[in-house]
Amino acid sequence: MRVLLAGGGSAGHIEPALALADALRRADPGAEITCVGTERGLETRLIPLRGYPLELIPAVPLTRSVSPAKQISLPARMAKAISAAARIIDKTHADVLVGFGGYVSTPCYFAARRRGIPIVIHEANPKAGIANRVGARFTTHVFTGHPDTEIRHGKYLGIPIRREIAELDRLAAGDKAREHFGLRTDLPVLLVTGGSQGARSLNAAVFGAAAWLRDAGIQVLHIIGPRNGADAPVSATGVPYVAVPYIDRMDLAYAAADFALCRAGAMTCAELTAVGLPAAYVPLPIGNGEQRLNALPIVQRGGGMLVQDNELTPEWVRDKLLPVLVNIDQVADMSAAAASLGRGDADRWLAQAVMDIVRESKPGPAAAEPVDPFPPQPPSQGQPSQGQPSQGQASQQPASQQPASQERPEPRPDPRPSAPRTEGPRHRLDRGTRNE
Repeated sequence: MRVLLAGGGSAGHIEPALALADALRRADPGAEITCVGTERGLETRLIPLRGYPLELIPAVPLTRSVSPAKQISLPARMAKAISAAARIIDKTHADVLVGFGGYVSTPCYFAARRRGIPIVIHEANPKAGIANRVGARFTTHVFTGHPDTEIRHGKYLGIPIRREIAELDRLAAGDKAREHFGLRTDLPVLLVTGGSQGARSLNAAVFGAAAWLRDAGIQVLHIIGPRNGADAPVSATGVPYVAVPYIDRMDLAYAAADFALCRAGAMTCAELTAVGLPAAYVPLPIGNGEQRLNALPIVQRGGGMLVQDNELTPEWVRDKLLPVLVNIDQVADMSAAAASLGRGDADRWLAQAVMDIVRESKPGPAAAEPVDPFPPQPPSQGQPSQGQPSQGQASQQPASQQPASQERPEPRPDPRPSAPRTEGPRHRLDRGTRNE
């Protein structure tokens, strides 16, 4: 099986693609996976680090903000990018294209249509982007990461995330993770992150509230970004305040933390709910408001808080966030509520869908039996532990090779949980280790 993955620009497009690539490799070690990106995106750094080949095509933005001159040249530039994508399809002999949005995806969708190979689309955001809306006209194999995303043929699946995060046991790994960062095991930890580049408003608010947090016994693990360390109130003794420019092991950061203060990107929300980490979400104040929509279901279910960027001040941290951080029972309840919305198996479901679609598209006896191109929705209640197959997914064999008694369950029309789970990760300080 030869798979072409198109997703670039931001980590929100790249990380789900890489999570799918890993899942496909686990399911089929012989799978040949090639990623397609542009020179201007993060993919030129992130994808080679994960060991996957990367092919580049010209970036052709489809936005209303481009200049009139670029609008005039758009057809020619798009045609050039489509031809480049078609050459990559020919070179790799791809059986399927899986697109995740971004500038790179639109030319790839047109090229895949031209070459007659199946197209699979994953849209992570509540508001579908232009590229995926265009691509959805060419295929019925469209999956979404948010239950309320409106896109043609869309079926809610969740967002593929890395196995090390999906299978993370925060309580079991917590003490070692804290030792890794130089944090104490007997005091709560607030994780602050504005993404790989940091966020000035989050940094300023927490820097200004550092003394109040320290006086309340709240440790801080702060990802400040590569150029924002001059004003960080670092302290390694007493109540530690640990500031780092970047963390490449976010699973350890999540394991060390009891609560997060962060942006509300789709990947961030997916990862935090998967590990059951409650958060105060600060949506990015630009764009089309999609970050607020990402966080809203979590907040409504009781798994987080929501604050606008212009309202985030040191005083807000003191008056609104700090009382929650010191309330162990409230943090534990919020953790369980966040975990009730988490989906740790979206990578496996999407990988199975891609394999089924490829198998169905190939001529021969295997295509004689109809195969449902959509995987069953992961169960919304009574979910198995993270990393374990859901009921009805015990066998990873193709449907045509499974015993007759193991039929695929029908997809649920609305897979969202109807009520929070009563079980969930408890606060690590429930063990009575906190020093008053």
